[in-house]
Amino acid sequence: MNRQEISMLAHADHPIAAPLHDASVERLLTRALRRGDERVLDLGCAEGAWLIRAATERPGVRGDGVDLSAPALKRGRARVEAAGLAGRVRLHQADAATYSDPQPYDLVMCVGSTHALGGLLPALDAAARHLAPGGTLMIGDGFWEREPGEEILAAGFTPDEYTDLPTTIDRIEAKGWVTAYAHTSTRAEWDDYEWSWTGTLARWALEHPEDPDSGEALRTARRHRDEWLRGYRDTLGFVTLLLQRDGTAPEYK
Repeated sequence: MNRQEISMLAHADHPIAAPLHDASVERLLTRALRRGDERVLDLGCAEGAWLIRAATERPGVRGDGVDLSAPALKRGRARVEAAGLAGRVRLHQADAATYSDPQPYDLVMCVGSTHALGGLLPALDAAARHLAPGGTLMIGDGFWEREPGEEILAAGFTPDEYTDLPTTIDRIEAKGWVTAYAHTSTRAEWDDYEWSWTGTLARWALEHPEDPDSGEALRTARRHRDEWLRGYRDTLGFVTLLLQRDGTAPEYK
């Protein structure tokens, strides 16, 4: 069972693949989609959950999602059809780093998917290529709530993988962006996300004992749970930012 298949199963009950409650998702979308007729791109869209949420309540919104996971895209297209959005939301199997479209987008999203673009700062550059003048970037990534210790190494992270929140914002704004709004995920949002991730994957394993991947799925769920509880819980934070380009910055003149 590869990483994409595990992720698809684990996110079945939490399709927003980030530690965000529904109210937080809607608040971010409301601030980002002020007109209601924007053209939207999601880089690393998985099943297209953000796009479906954006378009369902806003009949003028149209969007494209890009991801490499064929299983996630297949399930996402089925959900797009079920939501009656087939004419307005398109999901593409492509590399987010090389995807191109001749028309710019009013909103570019990359929430929990910066790794697909080489990290936070490269993701900013990739998003900028798609953004219309005056457009908004929604980007979500991790940061250290406190100084990481040895438990972070045990959970598979490196201490320099992230930095603290003030330094994260400084690095983003040094690239020519202005922070228009941000949501810092709460401990309750993190706990809900992680219990959902590990619990949904474990339940699938128990409900499919005949599947040859069942045992691996259950072991993965338990390992992930322990890495979270004994490792990065209360150390790794997550922030989702709404950014606009600073027209006075030399990089964007």
